[in-house]
Amino acid sequence: MRVTKLPAFKVFVVLAIALSMSACSMFHHKRDTNDTLPVDKLYAKAHDSLEHADYSAASKAYQRLIARFPSGDYNEQAQLDLAYAQYKDNQSDDAYSTINRFIKTYPTNKHVDYAYYLRGLINFGRTSGIIERYISRSGSESRRDQGYNLKSFDDFTELTRRFPDSAYAADARQRMIYLRNVLAQFEINVAEFYLRNKAFVASADRAQYVVEHYQQAPQIADALAILARSYNSLDRKEQAEQVRKVLALNYPDHPYLTDPKWPHAPSTLRKMVPFSGHH
Repeated sequence: MRVTKLPAFKVFVVLAIALSMSACSMFHHKRDTNDTLPVDKLYAKAHDSLEHADYSAASKAYQRLIARFPSGDYNEQAQLDLAYAQYKDNQSDDAYSTINRFIKTYPTNKHVDYAYYLRGLINFGRTSGIIERYISRSGSESRRDQGYNLKSFDDFTELTRRFPDSAYAADARQRMIYLRNVLAQFEINVAEFYLRNKAFVASADRAQYVVEHYQQAPQIADALAILARSYNSLDRKEQAEQVRKVLALNYPDHPYLTDPKWPHAPSTLRKMVPFSGHH
């Protein structure tokens, strides 16, 4: 039997065309999947990606579902799931916008308590920088801007006020305690800074703010000590002595009671240590 041999160049052209057509077919198949699936199957596909931690693929599928099916139960659930996928994918701004839109659009949705909880989680994770996510450093959180922590605290407060019996309320309350302590420590850090720079009115104001607004925080003792030292430095001896008595009564082991120069400034060497938090 005689076999006809194609020239090498023709073989190459044929193979190139075949591969191109195959790739085209695969591309169109992938491209068109989210555009052709019915709503239930598209949601199932997105949810499967979410379950397998493919948050980028899940986000794309949820976004397409929301665009193609602008109403209905699948749409509402897809918006919630989209916010979660964006949150897990570290797309905090997008996640925050998505969950805010959901809360405003569906305030009576049966899962709106979860929406408030998720909004709190999104803000809860936004303050930490990249380094802090991988390196545990005591006090780092309380030395950064507290705007997102304040928002997170407000979100969890709103959840526990509106839905005190929600399945997410207990965890929200625990996070609120943590946030309260971080916020109080931030104020103490600022008060200490003012104290070291002899801005005694400012240090007294910050310490007083902690006493008035974070009464159950463990930082109250330090706030009283800073307040007493600030009053002493302002020659307000009577007020200083009153605060000192309160400190001695409630926190008899506080170092300020035996060391009137507490708190001491960090050493120059300590301030030179990268990421030490002292600057």
